[in-house]
Amino acid sequence: MSGNDTLEKIVGSGNVLDSRDILEEYSSDLSFVPRRRPRCVVRPGTADEVKGIVKWANETMTPLVPMSSGRPHFRGDTVPAMGGSVIVDFSRMKKIIRIDPRNWVAMVEPGVTFAELQPELEKAGLSTYTPLCPRGTKSVAASMLEREPITMPAHHWDALDPFLCAEIIFGTGDKLRSGEAAGPDSIEDQWKMGKAQMVPFGLGQFDESRLVSGAQGTIGIITWATMKCRPCSTLTRTFLIPSETIEPLVDLSYRLIRVRLGETCFIVNDLNLASLLAQSPGEIRDLRATLPPWVLVVTFEGYGVLPEEKVAYQVADFRDMLKQADNLKTIHTVGGFSDEDVSNLLTEPSAEPYWKLRYKGGFSDVFFLTTLNKAPAFIGTMSTLAQSRRFPAEDIGVYVQPIVQGTSCHLEFDLFFDPTDSTPTERARSVTTEGVYDLANMGAFFSRPYGAWANIAYSRAAETNILQRKVKKIFDPNNVLNPGRLCF
Repeated sequence: MSGNDTLEKIVGSGNVLDSRDILEEYSSDLSFVPRRRPRCVVRPGTADEVKGIVKWANETMTPLVPMSSGRPHFRGDTVPAMGGSVIVDFSRMKKIIRIDPRNWVAMVEPGVTFAELQPELEKAGLSTYTPLCPRGTKSVAASMLEREPITMPAHHWDALDPFLCAEIIFGTGDKLRSGEAAGPDSIEDQWKMGKAQMVPFGLGQFDESRLVSGAQGTIGIITWATMKCRPCSTLTRTFLIPSETIEPLVDLSYRLIRVRLGETCFIVNDLNLASLLAQSPGEIRDLRATLPPWVLVVTFEGYGVLPEEKVAYQVADFRDMLKQADNLKTIHTVGGFSDEDVSNLLTEPSAEPYWKLRYKGGFSDVFFLTTLNKAPAFIGTMSTLAQSRRFPAEDIGVYVQPIVQGTSCHLEFDLFFDPTDSTPTERARSVTTEGVYDLANMGAFFSRPYGAWANIAYSRAAETNILQRKVKKIFDPNNVLNPGRLCF
């Protein structure tokens, strides 16, 4: 029996795809990772089917590449790194298993996207913690596993937030529920006892979720995950604070987060803000010309009892704080868009086209962890770095997102280019794959090392490299899960 015949017995004949056109679609993404066609695409519908696929992969030594988000993809982690790979596409696993409004927890399968989950949560009076305007096809579970930063640093207590528990199929084919979900009893029995799979720590000192977080599918595959949610706001006040330089906004962010004042808090430059607000390249250029170089976005939200009073006292405290800042004031409109328009952007996934594709049609981003006070120096270095490779610095968007109570920040540079023009495309590739060594030498921490960044990250962490290989040997001894990624 051929491999495809065996897979068809596991998932059904209509869920193993191997036509030339389909395989061509899965052979690349919008990153600079080399194109490689997979052997076939398999679409499981249940955890048992996933388990069967992994066991088959071990028997046949076939590489598996998990994929849970819809297209487009941007980071190369869903493009096979090895020949003969099978794409495991979770687009059939779209169940929103449970929404628990009492404990503010949702349980979803990996194929559930932000565009699908948010409307269902709203019916229960809840909302997701989201990254900055994710694309509508982005898997909620994948976003959490990739540790994409949420926009509310005061609610961000741990690097894995809002990820809680999960059901994991390791590379051995063994299934394990993490955290509180580990047991005893079935998930349904736990629900009857009032548990909500909301405590991520379980099985003694073993924190299984950290094994799969940021692992790009190289250690295990999750078949459901629980996540923290928050109540829908009944009242939101949004403030825009412009500045000619970023330093005053960094200082104000520190002060806000230190006392956990406000909900949303992030900084963007004029290009990224214009890309978020406008729809076409011409509109983005025109809008950008009217925007301040830097804008800090802060929201104050009320929910539960006395929402008006909560927002009122926080806004009053914020205004007092702002009086002590040099030359900073709030504005209600930017380029004809109101603060309410900006606020509305933060509650929904990005409209089509995805906001990072609107300006030039293509982009490549560089992101890493640092501290807020170091962000200005990195911004200056990136401008110099781009100019040294003849990439126009004016085509770089900047996004600064404080995380984990402001103890650190996600610093992101978005290099926008026309993918049909080989010259800027190659210059962007040079900056994002080779030039980032300069950022690493300054202390940039690539905690999510996609593609060429893995060499940077692991060459500076020999002990981590050794430890992760030992972990891989335990949980995926035959190296069937996304081989060729990270240090594997």
